[in-house]
Amino acid sequence: MLQAREDAIIRSVNLLLAEKGFEAMTVDEVAANVGIAKASLYKHFPSKEDLAAAAMAHLMEQALAFLGSLPEEQAPLEKLRAVVRWMMRLKLGGEMPSLPSQNSTLRTTLVAHKAYMDGLMGVSDRLGAWIEEAQAQGLINPKLPAIAVLYTLYARACDPVMEFLKMGGLNTDEEIIELVLSTCFDGLNAR
Repeated sequence: MLQAREDAIIRSVNLLLAEKGFEAMTVDEVAANVGIAKASLYKHFPSKEDLAAAAMAHLMEQALAFLGSLPEEQAPLEKLRAVVRWMMRLKLGGEMPSLPSQNSTLRTTLVAHKAYMDGLMGVSDRLGAWIEEAQAQGLINPKLPAIAVLYTLYARACDPVMEFLKMGGLNTDEEIIELVLSTCFDGLNAR
């Protein structure tokens, strides 16, 4: 029952972070969404930052599971495209947490959260290897530092272009994903 309650808390935090972002999310909202008292919530997670870190650790678990589900024989560039497509589906589905990059308290909590950091390092290592393979194959510009490519791919998880296109109402979610994938991987130059 304890694990079920923590799972419900993390689901609620994840959805609120996706909908409102860290700054606007409140602990009261999380407790109300789960149907528990705020005091009970604090027994599981001592702070708002700890709630966000748990949600991000859960996201890293999901990401590692997704990466592990990709066929070993799939080309590295196609694996990278699949990962970015997966992230964008989460974003458009309202399931991608939105965290501020400038909150030092949150950053400190995330860096100290072992499960999050282990997950982030696992995801980054795997993506980094695929980036380097794709660069060696000439499919990604080898002059670009792999870390810059990695951060560019991570940025698609919080890309406002998708929301703008969605608000325009001219494209389905899948069309939006393909448009953003094309600009990300193929660039803007006419070929």
